[in-house]
Amino acid sequence: MMDAFAWLDATAQAALVRKREVTPLELLDAAVARIERLNPQLNAVVTPMFDQARRAASVPLPDGPFTGVPFLLKDLTAAYAGVPMTSGSLAMKDFVPLADSELVARHKRAGFVIAGKTNTPEFGLLPTTEPALFGPARNPWALDRTTGGSSGGSAAAVASGMVPAAHGNDGGGSIRIPASCCGLFGFKPSRGRNPLAIDPSGLQVEHALTRSVRDSAAILDATQGAQRGDPFHAPPPARPYVEELCAGPGKLRIAFTSRALGATTLHEDCVAAVRDAAKLCADLGHNVEEAAPALLVELISNALNLIWRAGAAAQIDAVPLLAGRVPAEGEFEPLTRALAQQGRGYSAPELFLAMGMLQIAAQSMSAFYQQYDIWLTPTLGSPPVPLGTFDSTPDDPASGFAPAEAFVPFTALINATGQPAMSVPLYWNAEGLPIGAHFVAPFGDEPTLFRLAAQLEEARPWADRRPPVSA
Repeated sequence: MMDAFAWLDATAQAALVRKREVTPLELLDAAVARIERLNPQLNAVVTPMFDQARRAASVPLPDGPFTGVPFLLKDLTAAYAGVPMTSGSLAMKDFVPLADSELVARHKRAGFVIAGKTNTPEFGLLPTTEPALFGPARNPWALDRTTGGSSGGSAAAVASGMVPAAHGNDGGGSIRIPASCCGLFGFKPSRGRNPLAIDPSGLQVEHALTRSVRDSAAILDATQGAQRGDPFHAPPPARPYVEELCAGPGKLRIAFTSRALGATTLHEDCVAAVRDAAKLCADLGHNVEEAAPALLVELISNALNLIWRAGAAAQIDAVPLLAGRVPAEGEFEPLTRALAQQGRGYSAPELFLAMGMLQIAAQSMSAFYQQYDIWLTPTLGSPPVPLGTFDSTPDDPASGFAPAEAFVPFTALINATGQPAMSVPLYWNAEGLPIGAHFVAPFGDEPTLFRLAAQLEEARPWADRRPPVSA
């Protein structure tokens, strides 16, 4: 049986610590017991940090909003001094950062007790978490299905009750995809809202996966604000995001889309989920109609593909600088090598033009929001797919990338435009698998999303749902 803390969100756990009803060490020991019990099935936590966490929990912690609450870091971009950061790659298995990244430093200042690192695909390149280095993370709702990616280990850990929240990042949907697959709230902030990992394209943003809306808002309050030297900055919020949750969203103009903008065909369950979310919003008093922005989808997709492939090549080239050695070719997965090879075929002008296309996409989306406050789409093109769906064939190592793109027909577009977006767990299909609804707001307008999310959470609560692995 799960312990008394397992399904409390981070806000509730922190309140117990403040009232001295529980100690940080007691919360940590309970979380460690859950990880040790569940992780053999889920493979969510790949680098336990229990000793470091116990040392941290045994001394006075920073006085923050989450003092004493156990937390996990995704094993990609989240550098913790003295702990390996593999990025899901055999080539990086011995890389140990010498200093904390800025985001991790802010997590610590918020009072989180960091208990481990979570599973991620190699360099975060796929929307599933099945790295050769660690093996697949498994979905708590169905062990043969993907957790999504690339923050799949974090999603499995939170959904199963190991911890109430975990770090994630999102360069093409990597917070929202696993949130949809695992029945969580997954919020992608605006470009430049949080401290940035090195990413000149501006596609990637950092945040967390949570079970409650209030946790996501409070974590963003604790971490938001670009660090000095970041190339992108989002406008500062007028007030803390947690204060938005009681404000009410008013009557929003919501456009919903129930078909893919490109050639992809959406699974009927995903169409049903977005139509159900649209009806719920209408029932709550919002103006809802079917519409979509006029985007040059093919050109944007081509630009994203070029940037991702060039990025794969850059990741491989960065390994000797970080790990201090030249890795063997076999230390990279075939898909990574194939994408990198394609990326090396592009010229600097082509990469420059691709980044310019992202700016055009952002401008086109801005025009759409003159008429609407929110765009609602399915998060994914299908429910969580079986593990192995995106495996490449030996004769075509890059072949797994095309079905992966079809799986995520909407999320990457929003990384291109830099807008805030969230996947909300409002729907489960006949198989008992969660399917997220994807809400997108104008750049810098996280408050509207949080206000709407709080309304949806109250109207259709999801916190009491438990995956079979945790029953």
